[in-house]
Amino acid sequence: MLSMLTLTAFGFGGGYAVGQFANPHSTLNTTPSVSSSQNDTVVQTASRTSGKALSVTEIANLNGNSVVEITTEVMVTGRRLEQYISQGAGSGVIITNDGYIMTNNHVISGSNKINVRLKNGETYEAKLIGTDPTTDIAVIKIEAKNLVPVTFGNSDKLAVGELAVAIGNPLGELGGTVTDGIISALDREITIDGETMNLLQTNAAINPGNSGGGLFNDGGELIGLVVAKSSGSDIEGLGFAIPSNDVKTVVDELIAHGYVTGRPALGVSLLDITTAQEAMMYRVNQTGVYVAQVSLDSAADKAGFKVGDCILSVNDTQITSTTELKKAILEHKVGDKLKVKILRDREEMTLEPVLKESNPSN
Repeated sequence: MLSMLTLTAFGFGGGYAVGQFANPHSTLNTTPSVSSSQNDTVVQTASRTSGKALSVTEIANLNGNSVVEITTEVMVTGRRLEQYISQGAGSGVIITNDGYIMTNNHVISGSNKINVRLKNGETYEAKLIGTDPTTDIAVIKIEAKNLVPVTFGNSDKLAVGELAVAIGNPLGELGGTVTDGIISALDREITIDGETMNLLQTNAAINPGNSGGGLFNDGGELIGLVVAKSSGSDIEGLGFAIPSNDVKTVVDELIAHGYVTGRPALGVSLLDITTAQEAMMYRVNQTGVYVAQVSLDSAADKAGFKVGDCILSVNDTQITSTTELKKAILEHKVGDKLKVKILRDREEMTLEPVLKESNPSN
């Protein structure tokens, strides 16, 4: 996947693949605070106290009402400037009884309208609360009460071979579908659209439309948020999910702030040029990671980065892809100063950006 030409931004909500997401600057409609009131917004976390393992049927009955169908509408402009509506579909997981729902960022990214259909057939228009393209997690909300939220399990305690049950909306048409398998691997490093994530691997059947659905353990607890994105691969038996502990951390941030706080950002859009042919097309002298845009008042802007700079290294660590650069940045904190070696007009120079916090406004 790294061989694909990608344009990636760092500093707008934590990074996104511009070519993959139509509108990464989605407006955050609301950023409510989390309350500890029993009847207010509380994401439930619990650990199993009973040693009894549930059957797949029991797990499905326990969580069937907590997994929803999501449909989206995006206004697209054609080559002749004609406009039409493109529709998409995915899944979501109810996380509070008052209407907060989590899904994948790629399910709702760029959408002009988001609709949620509950298992009982009721349909609601949802508003966007917050997105995190880096982890591919988003939170939306519907105006509904007395919903059935999932209970988060502890993904750190999973073991290979444990039961895994997926509930979702495969192919965008089969809501409430239940499939089962096992946890095939833990902490599997997978790169999707330039974002590298550590995921759970399962052999439970997962198809497009399952994105944003739930993966549950034999106690009926949520252990992962399903990631199902078409990759052009015909390999069967490979499904992936974001571990529940990682999900909950991000979801809490999105509900409270609308974005993930404290994440460092350089504030540039980048272009991976990986072949000599691409270098010729863009009229540059070599392959590498090039600055395509510099955000106003960002760390990069203040340090003197310019469009066309080729980034060679960060703190003496060689950079050959946007993924490597992102990893290098995330190893630091807001306020840290980096030494970034660049190539500009055939001349090497070192710039020293001071990292700022990544958020949708900068």
